Amino acid sequence: MREETIGDFLFHLADRVPAPGGGAAAALQAAQAVALLGMVARYSTGEKYAEHTSLIERIIGETDVLRSEALRLAEDDAAAFGAVAEAYKLPKDTDEAKDARSAAIARALVGAGTVPAKVVAVARRAVEIAEELLPVANRNVVSDVAAATEAARAAAATARVNIEINLGGIKDEKVRAELAAEAAEVDDVAARAEQVTAAVREEIAK
Repeated sequence: MREETIGDFLFHLADRVPAPGGGAAAALQAAQAVALLGMVARYSTGEKYAEHTSLIERIIGETDVLRSEALRLAEDDAAAFGAVAEAYKLPKDTDEAKDARSAAIARALVGAGTVPAKVVAVARRAVEIAEELLPVANRNVVSDVAAATEAARAAAATARVNIEINLGGIKDEKVRAELAAEAAEVDDVAARAEQVTAAVREEIAK
């Protein structure tokens, strides 16, 4: 996926194929969010921003790592969805086969739910970084902080749906509870993202 052009990715996203789908799109939204924050941080360097050098350098380093992680999650999501599809294709002609198929589906659904939970975590961290970056960022690119938080909010909201659609088939109660807890974090991510965007809009309206 990382070698595709944007046009090729969108072609495959629009095609009647199992993957990529919403999960990969969510991960790429998270990747765009942290990439935008990295760009804003790089525009916030030099003598004028010297007192914030350590913060800016940390943000640049962290967003680069998160960008790579989010891109990997986009690929992982496609693989996880493929595993679910393969599990559903398993034979069910005997009771033993049915049991094995059910167990395989449950295992695959754990993977399919875990990937979007990690996307939520990246999106949450993106919003936290935006909160840190906004007060010290180069004002010429401050609108991109809002663009980043809105991308993060979309990533989190999309990932939540992809967690929830898999929960019903997950038999492990501990795993199901952990994934549900991650999904529950999305409202807070969205609220904080909205606050950052509101602050940016208020500033650029002055």
